[in-house]
This record gives sequence, C-alpha cells and structure tokens, in this order.
Amino acid sequence: MNISRFFIDRPIFAAVIAVFITLVGVFAYPLLPLSQYPEIAPPTITINTAYPGASAETVAETVSAPIEQEVNGVEGMLYLSSSSTSDGTVAITVTFNPGTDLDAAQVLVQNRVALAEPKLPAQVRQIGVTVNKQESGFLMILGLTSPDKSLDNDYVGNYANSTLRDRLLRIEGVGNVSIFGGGNYSMRIWIDPAKAAARGLTGPDIVAALQAQNVQAAAGSIGQPPFPTNAAAFQLPVQVQGRLSSPDEFSNIVIKTDAEGRVTRIRDVARVQLGAQDYGIKGFFDGQQGVGIAIVQQPGANALGTADRVMAEVEAVKAELPQGMDVSIAYNPTEFVAASVESVQHTLFEAVILVVLVVLVFLQTWRAAIIPIVA
Repeated sequence: MNISRFFIDRPIFAAVIAVFITLVGVFAYPLLPLSQYPEIAPPTITINTAYPGASAETVAETVSAPIEQEVNGVEGMLYLSSSSTSDGTVAITVTFNPGTDLDAAQVLVQNRVALAEPKLPAQVRQIGVTVNKQESGFLMILGLTSPDKSLDNDYVGNYANSTLRDRLLRIEGVGNVSIFGGGNYSMRIWIDPAKAAARGLTGPDIVAALQAQNVQAAAGSIGQPPFPTNAAAFQLPVQVQGRLSSPDEFSNIVIKTDAEGRVTRIRDVARVQLGAQDYGIKGFFDGQQGVGIAIVQQPGANALGTADRVMAEVEAVKAELPQGMDVSIAYNPTEFVAASVESVQHTLFEAVILVVLVVLVFLQTWRAAIIPIVA
C-alpha cells in the first residue's frame, strides 16, 4: 500500500494525527531535561570516601584496593579507575557500557561496596563510603560567609553541614551537595610530644584512653528481674554519662595511673580545643574567608527548573540565617543555559517568519501557501 495515497484519501485522519503529534510536542517541550553540558556516554558511577591522616600509598593499599577487588567485574562494567591523594581522599570511577541503566548500576555497585566495607579501616567505615551517579559539572555554588566577622569560619561550616546541606538535598532535581572550606565541629587534642615522652606516653596510649572513656553505654536498671520481687517494689533506670561534649570533660580523661598512685590526665600532656574536623581546605568568597556549597543536579533533571527551586530555597534560607551570616550565589552556569534556550527560541521564531515569507513570495496567494506553511 502506498502510504502517501492512504493519507491523501483520508484527509480527516491525517489531520487528527498531525494535531495529536503537535499537542504531544507542546506538552513534552517543558519536560525536556536542560543542562549546560549534555550527558556523555558511557555512563559512570563514582565511589568516594576518606582516610584522614593517611598517605596516598596507604590509602591506595588499604582503601582503594579492597573496594576495587569487589567492584571489579560488576555487571555491565567497561572499566574502572581510582585516585588516592595525600590528604586521604579516595575517588573511584566505574565506567559502564553505553545504554546501561544508571539506577540499576548504582544498586549493583553499592552491593559490591558493602562486601568490601568489613575489609576497610575502622576510621574509613566510621566516615562512610558513598556511591553516586556522576553528573558533569556543578549546577550552582553558594558562598556562606560572615560579612561582619562576628562568626568564626568553624561555626559557619558547621551550620552549612548540619542545616543547609539537608535542606538543599531535599530539593527536587538536586543529586548531591558538597561543602568546601568548612566542616563539622570536632574536639581537637593537640599533644605536647615533650610532656608525653616525659611521662612515658605515646599517641596510641591517648587514643586508647579516649576510646575507652568516651562511649555511650546502657547501664540497665535497679530492681529488674530476676531480682527478687519481694525485695524491690520499683525498677529504677540507671543513667550514666557516656559521651563527652566539652573540652573540660575531655581534659579530665585519665590516661594512666603509676605505681605511686599519681594520675596522668589528658590536660597534663595535651591541649583540648573545640575546632573543625578538617583544616585541609579553606574557602574564600570576594576576598573573605567563608564556606562554599557546591550543588550537583541529578542525571536527567532539568537544570533551569532545579536552579529556580534552589534560588527560591536560598531566599527562604536568608530570612532564617543566624545574625551576622549571609549566603549568596557565587557561580550559576544555568544563566548561560537560560540565555542559550532564549537564543534558540528567538532563532526558531525568525526561521518560521522567513519560511512563511518565502512560501508567500513564490506561491503568490494565501490559499495556495497555507498548506505548506502549516506543514
């Protein structure tokens, strides 16, 4: 059957199909994913973790190698590569065959990583291993600062980690949020080597004392069965102080007691201070020290729509920030995306006008030109 003859003999049917296709295009246009850079093949999954204080060689042998051994050979994998740095960070990129479903691949990689976790150092397991779908480039970078310098950078970084990060992750289209130049609060213990050596102490001795005396334990209750029921009419829960929270409490931790009964505490050989968990990275915004918040969109998400929702959330956050703190947009590549879309729309409009004029010039009449113009 000649398909052209089929539609010529059935003009109403052909018109209905044309209208249907047009409507589908009109409704699908706003749903198209937009981003500064298109997703490139092949798809990739990234595995990230950290081993603070370890060298690049140590990280490669104790962290990267066990994970690579388990992840290697995962279904659909093309190849994998890893990077271990001197600051203890690990980044493993797993590249899959083109057309692989990233959601399914992420689950497969996560399962393989779970098998490797028991082989990792305790400090790495405590920090955690993250598995994410990789998106090229940042959607937006925010700058969090204290313009009047009434708040120190440790407080600003802790606020970004504990409050802003969770709010931004809940936004539709946001895949990941990273904090640069600031971190969570941490109890810093600065050991004096001379004082520690004079008392016959080493770093592992102090670490062991910290681990033994800074724990949260359930102490149970008094009068709990099988205690004789006639001897206790009540059950009294026992509450004990476990986790320490202030520098003074950490300073009073007992490290050792010598044969003469003299007690050595942490304050005798070290200085305890509440500070940042990491001092390896510093962020500056307009010449002022602050914290950078990098936002990465989910693969396939609409960059413009996600950016609009992020900016709306930023405006809402500004009204709730502590006094002396301010947040602003440091980098927003979606402005280029919006300008590109506007340019495409403008070019499309010009093309339609030119086509209409050319058809009218050659056919000389609206009646003859209407069909090719609509087509």
